[in-house]
Amino acid sequence: MNMLVLLKQTFDTDTKIVLKDGRISEDGVTMVINPYDEYALEQAIRLKEAGGGTVTVVCAGPARSEEALRKALAMGADEAVLIDPPADGDEYTLARVLAAACKARPFDLVLGGNLSVDNGASQVAIRVAHELGIPYVGAATKVEVNGGSVRVERDAEGDVEVITAAAPLLITAQQGLAEPRLPSLPGIMKAKKKPITKQTPADLGVDAPARTEVVDLKAADSSRQTKMLAGTAAEQATQLVRLLREEAKVV
Repeated sequence: MNMLVLLKQTFDTDTKIVLKDGRISEDGVTMVINPYDEYALEQAIRLKEAGGGTVTVVCAGPARSEEALRKALAMGADEAVLIDPPADGDEYTLARVLAAACKARPFDLVLGGNLSVDNGASQVAIRVAHELGIPYVGAATKVEVNGGSVRVERDAEGDVEVITAAAPLLITAQQGLAEPRLPSLPGIMKAKKKPITKQTPADLGVDAPARTEVVDLKAADSSRQTKMLAGTAAEQATQLVRLLREEAKVV
């Protein structure tokens, strides 16, 4: 089975976000593979180990994303593709570019993260599925492949929904789908020698200007004080309504 994994490099979740000149500063920031994408990558590698095939990671991001791709190769991916997207691109742009890269390669299964921890939009993967014209299953917690049939258990707001579909199919990983492995030393050494295919939207024949624009970014107000409510549920509800009316002035 040929599998493609959509991968994004994001800030480490412990990183403090700093705004500089209206943009998020990357100075001194630790970058990692988006955790949800890493669950998807691990699942793809496990499927390859169990039934054979190939795993190709596809990333649309800046040059620094090569570090994340090297880690993916060290974990067990076979190939990597890095696409340099327009600086002012949005989810629409990224999806068009990623879909074009997918179309250029044979695949049975596309996997990605359910969301990215930096913006949490959960748009790119489902847009890619639409561009490819294939079914989409989100928030997967278990994936089983039997020939050309794929069985997916997905998180459905605290319950489990079971979906069976025929490949090709795009699946996004929920937290805990497959605990990512640590790259081995031999894997790291092999990854250094594996080539990374670098492309541009023009190489893929894509011209997809952004359809949204970020007008302004503001840091969250950290001056507010948390208040703990005491008493019974009824008493807490009464206090909450009073605070919302008298202090927050929202009711």
